[in-house]
Amino acid sequence: MNFDLSDEQKMLGEQARGLLADMSPYDRLRSLIDSGAEWDEALWRALAGMGFLGAAVPEEHGGLGLGALDLGVIMEALGRANAAVPFMSSIVLGAEAIRLAGSEEQKAEWLPKLASGEAIATLAYAEGPGPVFARGVTIEGGKLTGRKSPVADAGVADIAIVLIAGGGFALVELDQPEVKRTRLESFDQLRPHYCLDFDGAAAEPMAGGGKLDRLIDQAAVQAAFEAVGAADACLHMARDYAMERQIFGRPLGGFQAIKHKLADVAVATELARSNAYYGGWAAESSPGDLPAAAAAARLSGIKCFELAARENLQVHGGIGYTFEANCHFYYRRERMLAVHLGNRGFWADRLLNALPGSQGKAA
Repeated sequence: MNFDLSDEQKMLGEQARGLLADMSPYDRLRSLIDSGAEWDEALWRALAGMGFLGAAVPEEHGGLGLGALDLGVIMEALGRANAAVPFMSSIVLGAEAIRLAGSEEQKAEWLPKLASGEAIATLAYAEGPGPVFARGVTIEGGKLTGRKSPVADAGVADIAIVLIAGGGFALVELDQPEVKRTRLESFDQLRPHYCLDFDGAAAEPMAGGGKLDRLIDQAAVQAAFEAVGAADACLHMARDYAMERQIFGRPLGGFQAIKHKLADVAVATELARSNAYYGGWAAESSPGDLPAAAAAARLSGIKCFELAARENLQVHGGIGYTFEANCHFYYRRERMLAVHLGNRGFWADRLLNALPGSQGKAA
């Protein structure tokens, strides 16, 4: 059994980190917030040019046909940079929903556009307070009616894959008068969310039967990779500050309490990384193990990123809470990722239900 990434995967990660370091520094993130931008369009085009958007899209539809671990390497790099792009919405969720549940015509039309960056997708699954994956939106005669909220990156998306009543999905083009997009207040200013109102909007039904669990398990693994990358960035940011900051005539990092904080974050991050790698392996090689592996990866990812973001703030002290410092980018993203795709309780239930001998059933 190989416990390390392949040379090709390591090279893929280096390329992604290099691109993001050049194009998405912290000053760039501040400028996006100050300008009220929805996303970093220039970075998105660069990701498309490098082929990253088509990483998990089948080769016959214009992608690279890579696996879950390869995609995870890219997600980890995006998390480390706190990138302001709709990669999770469009590629991890949207493109994968079409691949799993779309007709051959839908795949042929949309997957090449998503892989090239010509189009952007999002998954509309929530309907406000209540079940995470609600099915109150209805479709009749090819017309969609109802509301989905919140929907990530819906302001820049061209299509939405909508979870509908009775199970399954519907594909909706958002640029039509029967679809109203309302931007919501978001704690994470670099990952906007919207309310989508459908008033008889034209929609194409998708198969989707039995595909939702597979889709969200795979997405949970990728969310874990994103959390690991972000937690690792917090750890290194806190370490660098602790080594530079002088207090009582010695570096802040020389105090045992600070060492303990950084050690706790390092241990939690490595555990989460191991679970994410196992989830990626299960998605590719052992589908029967994926439900438990995905839930474990998601839970440890939430925990490690929360710990890392909070301890990063604590190590920085008062300056860490200012806009000029960089800690808040990760704290905001952590709070958003903690509830995206379901909160800790939701995934704890899924883990218990997936364990051998459980009498439960995954949501």
